[in-house]
Formats: sequence, C-alpha cells, structure tokens
Amino acid sequence: MVHVTSEIGRLRRVLVHEPGEEVDRMVPSMMEELLFDDILFGDRARDEHAMFRRVLQLLDIEIVEAADLLEESLESGEARALLFDVLIPDLPRELRDSLEGLPADELAAALVRGVLPEPPPVTGVDSEDLFRLAPLPNWCFQRDPQVVLRDGVVFASMAAPARHREALLARLAFRFHPDLREVPVLLDPLAMRGDNPLFVDPEAPRLEGGDVLVLSSEVVAVGHSERTNRSAIQHMVRALARRDDGPRWIVVVEVPKRRAYMHLDTLITPVDRDACLVYPPVILPERRETARVYAFDLHDPDPAPVEQPDLLSALRARGLDFEPIPCGGPDPVTQQREQWTDGANALAVAPGVVTLYDRNLATAEELDRRGFRTVRAEDLLLGRDEVDLEVSARVSILLESHEMSRARGGPHCLSHPIVRDDPD
Repeated sequence: MVHVTSEIGRLRRVLVHEPGEEVDRMVPSMMEELLFDDILFGDRARDEHAMFRRVLQLLDIEIVEAADLLEESLESGEARALLFDVLIPDLPRELRDSLEGLPADELAAALVRGVLPEPPPVTGVDSEDLFRLAPLPNWCFQRDPQVVLRDGVVFASMAAPARHREALLARLAFRFHPDLREVPVLLDPLAMRGDNPLFVDPEAPRLEGGDVLVLSSEVVAVGHSERTNRSAIQHMVRALARRDDGPRWIVVVEVPKRRAYMHLDTLITPVDRDACLVYPPVILPERRETARVYAFDLHDPDPAPVEQPDLLSALRARGLDFEPIPCGGPDPVTQQREQWTDGANALAVAPGVVTLYDRNLATAEELDRRGFRTVRAEDLLLGRDEVDLEVSARVSILLESHEMSRARGGPHCLSHPIVRDDPD
C-alpha cells in the first residue's frame, strides 16, 4: 500500500501528474493566487515533465498517475455521492446534472481541466467569467494534496481557495481506489469529531504537503508558513500524539512570510543520509532571517512546544546530523536567485541520488564539490551515461526546467512518494 519513513530512502513508487489541458487553460488573472510566475507553454512543460517521469522509470521507480487514480476511484457510486453531496455540493444545478451524467474518465478530466461555458463568453477576463468550473493547473504539484507518513496518510487543507479541490480529489483516491482505500487516515484537518474539537483559532486549519518533511520514522518537520497555519499544526500534534504507528517528534519551523518561501521544502530538502540542501539565510543559525524552531514530543502526556536553537541543531539532537549544502553555492546573490528557481527543492530517489532543475547550475556545482557526480537527464535517457541506485555513489541528475520552473515548484514539489525503502 504505502510506506514512507524518510526523504531519502530508495524510492519504489511515486505519485505524479502530467500537466494537462488545465495548464493550457490558465489565464494571467489566476497567477497570483496559484503562485505561478507566468502562464506556461503547455507543450514544453509536458515535454519536461515526461523527461522527469522517464528518468524515474529508468531508475526502476513505479509511476502512479494521479488522474488514473481519480478516474478509477470515480467508478464507485459511493465516490460519486461523496463528490457531489459533500466535496463540491455548491455547484449550480445545471452543471451538477451535466457532470453527474459523465462516465468516470470524462468526469475525472472535467474536475481537473475545468468546464468552459457554452457559448464562450465575449466579455470578462477573470476565471469566474471564463469557466463554469475553474481548472487546476497546480495539480501537477502532487506533493501538496496529501502527506504519506509511515503507513498512513495525512490529508491537506489548502490555503488558496483555487486549490481546495485538489485536496478533495486526494480524499476520493485514498478513500475509494482499490490500492489505497485501506490506508489509515492519520489526520484529516477538515474533519470535525467530538474527540478532536477545533482549537481556538480565528482561522480554519490550513496544511499543505510542501510544508511537511518526513525526515525519519521518528521525526517530522513542519513549516508554519503562508500556506500551513498554527491551527493545522495543533491538529497534527493532537492526532499523532502517543500513536504506536506515528513519529516521536514534530519539529516546527516558522518560515518567514515571503513570496519566495511558500513552503518549507523550498528552503531545505535532504539529499543523503547525512546531507541536505538548504537556503542559508533561513535555515542556518545567526542569520538575518533564521527561522524560529520549536519541537513537540508526541510521547509527552500533554505535548507542548519547546523552543530550539535552530533547525539543524534540533534535528541533530534527534539523531539526524545533516551537513548543510547551500543552494546556489557560497555566493549570497546566487543563493537567492537559485532558491527562487527551486535550487533547494531536490527529490532524492535513493540515499545520495537526487534530481534537480538544470537551471540551478551553482547548486549543481556545490553538490559536485561535495562528491555528487553530475548527470544530465538527456544523457541518461540517450544511454550516454548511467546511474545505478544499488551502487553507493553520490549523483545529481539535472532535469530540463525552462518551463516547469515558471510554476514555482521543483522535483520535490512535482512528486509524492508512496513507497520508499527504510534507509539503512
């Protein structure tokens, strides 16, 4: 089913979604809310994403397409009832009737690519004028709608209203798909139960997968960011406390509220058992923007936040001794430029083997100085180079990224591990 206890264990099965027609339908008025830097050239984005998927397949990693999970889940009458009666109950009657009559494949496609009015409007430029149901161009970032943690799942509650449907579709897949419906739900921040009342907070819980790093079977780091709020973190602490199948520690990182730092995984991602890419101004101690860090001991009868000196010290005290590798290398100007283009957002496919956007050349050079052999994805696909995950060697695989990087998410954002080996 699912099993993830680290960010670097040998990747076996991964959830992705190819950018489809929903990307081609995105209009400039949607960019700010969806955190895109530009509207994408869909064909080029699909080519780059296809290269990413093909690299993973060459490394013997099973690709799971989120659209296939959704379509297969919607074969269930129960899934359809949940969709229309609970998840999207406020659709106009005419639109609901037209969607309810669609076969599973067409319904799944409509929920992602959106629904256009007929005839097309001749006035209006905003999404509410152009679509009966807005598209989901961010759905290619499968990191965010859920978090696979150990052998269970934590569902997201997205911050931007334009992304709410993404997390709802994840719930359909994990509740009704034959491969996932037995996965225990560790936390659904939208569920209200008598034994789990909402904490006193003026905001509804907001939690996104890019703010959650499963660092070991015992340690989870969570970003308190523009996208994940304190209420959701309190819910997570309460839900995971004293579980035999849960982690021991939640380490919370207060991410500075900047556009560039939308999620914790834009500032730090592990690349080996003892190394991680970091954005130094936020992650390293005694910097101008060093993040405040505190930890919850989930084995405590009443877990309470305990302030920590800094993130890497907090992790070291809990058995994770990471050497920080600065994204962008030693130069602070280049660090800032390459953090913006996801230089700290790498996906490890095995200990010491990572995928990274090729535009982050200074980051690749810094990895090379730390013993990571640089391999271009094109050379791997054409057989001019090889990577063997069974051989203990550090490698960084550079992915073409001209178009995908405009969407503000790197390889870590584009993927959600479903099954990883436990690290040695």
